[in-house]
Amino acid sequence: MTVTTKDSTALSDAELAEMADLCVDREPNFDIGFLSKQREEWVLVTHVREGAKLRGYSFCTLERIGGTPSLLIGLALVDRNAKSDQTLKAILHDQFRRALLAFPDEDVLLGSRLTTPDGFRAFLGLEDVVPRLGYRPTGEDRAWGRRLAKRFGSEKAIDDKTFVMTVSASSVGGLDFVSSKGSIPEGAETFFEGLEPEKGQRLVVFGWAMAESLATGKLFK
Repeated sequence: MTVTTKDSTALSDAELAEMADLCVDREPNFDIGFLSKQREEWVLVTHVREGAKLRGYSFCTLERIGGTPSLLIGLALVDRNAKSDQTLKAILHDQFRRALLAFPDEDVLLGSRLTTPDGFRAFLGLEDVVPRLGYRPTGEDRAWGRRLAKRFGSEKAIDDKTFVMTVSASSVGGLDFVSSKGSIPEGAETFFEGLEPEKGQRLVVFGWAMAESLATGKLFK
């Protein structure tokens, strides 16, 4: 697999069409119009290809939220095949590498919106992931949920106790990923009980990539 990352504004219409084709016959049905808006909202776009075939992509940005180094995945979609885990790993490998370059010697918060329990695989190896089984979020955790919801479009759209964000738009970003073989954190399914992704609901999740893990490349493997 090969990974390339560039400024989102450099995306061509042909590339947008290729990205839309990856889910043309299934939810979340990201079309060219929606993806073109993502091109304007997020700074970087990552493509993963197997040969000439697109296997996954992600829009993200590296920024500081209230001074905190953050890697925000606004939208990511992985082809549902036998190599889906490898594709997600390739995307995260590149984005964590860029986070290290942007924020050397600092812990970095990873935040995204999930549509399936499998999405928690993006947070493996991170510290203090919220929400997680058996943990009662603190006031600061809930505040982070609201900050991320605001960055994802609307602070008022999130329930800061369940971390479920509901948006009425026809298409909503997030991490669309179904694992081909990997395990997910224990109890991850409980956070999706009653969640309706097709109706614009997403689970806001965040965790910390520690400076040491970034510096040693632990999260890249």
